[in-house]
Amino acid sequence: MPELPEVETVRRSLARRAGGARVVSVDLRRPAYVTGARNDRALLLGAQLKRLERRGKQIAIIADSGRALCVHLGMTGGLRVLQGTALEPTHTHILWRLRTPAGAALRLAMTDPRRFGGVWTFRSFDDLIRARWADLGPDALTVTDEHLADALAGTTRAVKAALLDQRLIAGVGNIYADEALFAAGVHPAHPSHRLARRRAHRLAQAIRATLAQSLEAGGSTIRDYRDADNAAGGYTARHAVYGRSAEPCVRCAGRLGSAVIAGRTTVWCPRCQRRPRPWAPPRAGRSPHTATRG
Repeated sequence: MPELPEVETVRRSLARRAGGARVVSVDLRRPAYVTGARNDRALLLGAQLKRLERRGKQIAIIADSGRALCVHLGMTGGLRVLQGTALEPTHTHILWRLRTPAGAALRLAMTDPRRFGGVWTFRSFDDLIRARWADLGPDALTVTDEHLADALAGTTRAVKAALLDQRLIAGVGNIYADEALFAAGVHPAHPSHRLARRRAHRLAQAIRATLAQSLEAGGSTIRDYRDADNAAGGYTARHAVYGRSAEPCVRCAGRLGSAVIAGRTTVWCPRCQRRPRPWAPPRAGRSPHTATRG
């Protein structure tokens, strides 16, 4: 599933190619793919694509009319810009025809073979924020050390499960949770509330750095992901743990382990990310203030 670096790469490539273009026609081929009003005006016919925003894994397309679309790519969704005689992708659910300020004719195709994504229409960007983004946590690309430490301290879930919760932090999915936990040396099954604050800070730093590095490489293409120019992401070859179960660790050469955590296959290094010892109350006669957390 596209995560923050992939969605941001799509947003940037779409802004570069189609930003400022005017919608000259809309062809809605699968009405059920759209939530909200499904008429041409709601789908921005006649409007200019003024700007594109992102929060977590969702893109907002805001028009000069004030109307807005929210796009969630789901597992296999994509926004592709087509020019000239370029073939239209299969599983295109919406096709916009655009005219750039320079007069170039473009097509923008919303594709999604498995249809786990969707498009939501709104009368304004403020409406979109209230309906779709109000419950999201801070964007993972800019999450602060203190916010993540506070959020983890408030849940007993495994830290991997907490990172996948978009209400806690928006934009991290299975790929970058595994990669950031490895970079920070944190075991994915570590209880969130028992993670020492300094280690939570280190994890926040690893999340920001990992996402920034992937964004610089255009994201990760595992199977379907492409940006608006149909280019694959280059970060896949740099994955340290994701998808590498039983392979040698890039740090210690030990065998990587895997298990299902929060319903997702999770990979880690048993040496570099040691499993925390079970917590036990302090022994009689020992001050509770001497107890430590992992």
